[in-house]
Amino acid sequence: MAKNYINYLHFVLFFIFFSLIPSKLTAQCAGTDNVNELICDVTNPIYQSVNLFSLLGGSPIPGGTWTDDNNLQGLDPSTGILNAQFILSGGEYHYTYTAPATSGCTNNKAVVTITIGAYVGVGSEATVCNENNFFNLFTAFDSKVMGPHVNGSFTTDKGQPVPRTIPIGQYTTKTTLNFIYTVPAVPACSPDTKSTNVQVTIFIAPKIGEPQDLELCGTTDLAAYTDLDLFDRIGKGDKGGTWTGMGLTSATDHNINLQELFDANGPGVYPYTYTVLALPNSNICANKSATVNITLEKRLDFTGSKIEVSKDICESEIATATYSAKITQGQDNIPNGKYDLSFAIVGPGVSASDNVRGDFVNGEFNFPIQSSYFKEVGEYTITVTGIVSTTSRRKCVDIFNPFSSVLTIYPLPLLTNATLTALPVCQNDIATIDIIAPQLLDGTYRISYNINGDNLAMGETAEIQSVGGKASFTIPGNLSKRSGLSVITIYNITNITNPSPQCTNIANVAGNLYVNPLPNALTVIAAVKDYCLNAPVTVEISGLETLTNVSISYQLSESNISGIQTISNTVQNGKLDFVIPAELLLNTGSTKITLLNLTNTVTNCDVDLINITDDFIINPIPPAPTVLDQNFCKVDEAVIANLEPKGTQYKWYNSATATTPLAVDYVLKTEDYYVTETSAEGCISEPAKVSVVINDTPAPEMNETADFCGLANPKISDLSSKTNVPSTVAWYDSVDGNLLPSTTLLVHNAIYYGYDLNETTRCLSENYKEVKVSLRDCEVAQYDFFVPDGFSPNGDGVNDSFVIKDIEFLYPNYTLEIYNRYGNGMYKGDNSKPAWDGKNYEKSGIAGGVAPNGVYFYVLHFNKDNKPPQQGRLYLNR
Repeated sequence: MAKNYINYLHFVLFFIFFSLIPSKLTAQCAGTDNVNELICDVTNPIYQSVNLFSLLGGSPIPGGTWTDDNNLQGLDPSTGILNAQFILSGGEYHYTYTAPATSGCTNNKAVVTITIGAYVGVGSEATVCNENNFFNLFTAFDSKVMGPHVNGSFTTDKGQPVPRTIPIGQYTTKTTLNFIYTVPAVPACSPDTKSTNVQVTIFIAPKIGEPQDLELCGTTDLAAYTDLDLFDRIGKGDKGGTWTGMGLTSATDHNINLQELFDANGPGVYPYTYTVLALPNSNICANKSATVNITLEKRLDFTGSKIEVSKDICESEIATATYSAKITQGQDNIPNGKYDLSFAIVGPGVSASDNVRGDFVNGEFNFPIQSSYFKEVGEYTITVTGIVSTTSRRKCVDIFNPFSSVLTIYPLPLLTNATLTALPVCQNDIATIDIIAPQLLDGTYRISYNINGDNLAMGETAEIQSVGGKASFTIPGNLSKRSGLSVITIYNITNITNPSPQCTNIANVAGNLYVNPLPNALTVIAAVKDYCLNAPVTVEISGLETLTNVSISYQLSESNISGIQTISNTVQNGKLDFVIPAELLLNTGSTKITLLNLTNTVTNCDVDLINITDDFIINPIPPAPTVLDQNFCKVDEAVIANLEPKGTQYKWYNSATATTPLAVDYVLKTEDYYVTETSAEGCISEPAKVSVVINDTPAPEMNETADFCGLANPKISDLSSKTNVPSTVAWYDSVDGNLLPSTTLLVHNAIYYGYDLNETTRCLSENYKEVKVSLRDCEVAQYDFFVPDGFSPNGDGVNDSFVIKDIEFLYPNYTLEIYNRYGNGMYKGDNSKPAWDGKNYEKSGIAGGVAPNGVYFYVLHFNKDNKPPQQGRLYLNR
């Protein structure tokens, strides 16, 4: 009794402990602050990648972001990696970590404090040229290591403060300066300031004067320049330099004969370069050079030059024509190159000047002229007023006199207000067209015309002779083959009286030509479909074009023979239909119809028809199908497609006079049906009658409930015995499912579907009986169960769990509790969770730790018939 009380006390304390634990703990999701992290030797490469996250205290949640409270460089806010060498002064710096928003913590920030020790850098010796004017002392540090912190200050070696950038342009001799750089101390790393020495040596750059270029006309202006001293073309500077350029004979030569230079080499730009070297043994300051450019030009002579303008045009080309001109040099060769040309245009309605830039190439200069200058019929004079090279300095006066060319725009021939007339002709006759054209000048012309309407011809040509505004031309008979109204349109006229250019003008002069028609036999087509015997046979005639009333002669041959038959009928849209008299089609088999003649009954013009035939077949009627009456089961849901005979040639009806066949999925009833057979040729037989009977069987009924004892291993045959038709009932595992053999064991709570089979009609019932089986109907007095006293959950597949076999059939609502020797609950089971696997389960049901070997206690609650719980012990041995 005392032991049971102790176990109960343990259980109560355990329950109180877990009840006091809050459902959600408040945590420092960002970790805790790191008060100070020292980086005194910042030049160490390891400080190029400082992981701030690893410096946080506590248990921070990863995935947050970092912020630099000092707004410096070097921090990756997403990874928290800091490059401490990016911080350019010593001191204390703060970085804040913010935990992810999804952490749910109220205190979601923590700070890492880092102290950077002072770093003064590595001083070096720098050399610089005074032409740079200023020098930044920070560039004098050794670049192979990290640069110094920037919060220090510079002094001379005598202690005088100096700025970081010093002036050096005022020095005129080589000078060496010494400086001291000092950065403040960071006490956390060292109480002393840091200093280093920097030395700067200033070199002096050479000086050179300002060059003065010279431009002269080589043809006329060089008499005074036969001994030009080049030093006269450059300002003050260091002496002792050297000149280079064409015509100089040595390193010390500085005089040049420009007349000889021009005579030997012609016009051009001649550069002369003066170079002063820097101080010996110094590569700090560069050598200095200056160039004097002497330009010598040649006078050009355009005497004898000519211009040719392309080209004379007709008035019709004014809107689209483009114009160009070609200048050919005269007695003097004009150098290749780019030139600016000025010219004037004088003509009808225009007096203008223009400029263009182009190239002289091998004595020719080609250039375009704007078409806007040429807007009227007449003559235009194009005069060249000046030509100058684009590279010329205008030092020479060229020899030039204006020269010209003439361009002519010719007028167009006119058929304005002209008329065309023609007498009617028969089809295929030659037609004469008379022209009256008051504005057409006398002369010879070529006209282009189209024929539209009932006759069609494009691009036809003819020559006419205009005298006093009158002319005529003929149209060949092959262009009036079609009857009806044709429109003759002259759309183009060319004056061929004069040589090139032969000016062509558009025209729009039209006149009517009437052609009496003949029926068109070439488009007529006769078409007759295959028919069944005694059906009306229709002949379809097409291709009658615009005819309105016609008569047609025809005859039949082969299986059905007739003499010449004639029909008269109206035509609609070029087609007509007629029915061959039935007395001419008394036989089955192939028949040919041949059209003989087509007459337009409006004009009485006719044409014989050649090879206008069509073959057709008169097909026989098939006999009525041979059929039998038929029976079906209702459960099979038989449709028209299940009837015999089968095949697409058979059509089924629900009356002998019905015209619309039943669909293949029409569900059959107990009634009469009628079937016809359609031959391959589409001929339909008389209907045959079929009587159909639909049989049905009632669903089985249960005589008693479907309750069984599972320990008796009941089968399907046991379930059948409880129905009203035990010998014919059939059971399935689902509707339209699998048939279950009579030896199949029943399953608790499973649903079975019963159908009855009529042994006479062999029809299965359409409806079914749905039964849910219970295997819990066991008498406790007839059966017993066994509680094992141990198990070995070692995973060997044998006795791995503690299970009370078959108890669920006797006590379906039982519950099982297992405790350890301290009274702590280990497991709770029932019918849905019958096996304990030897693990410690808390009240929540979540798997806990593995239970150790030893003795455990169970309490079995039967929950049936007020039977008291059963207690016992069991041994767990792995």
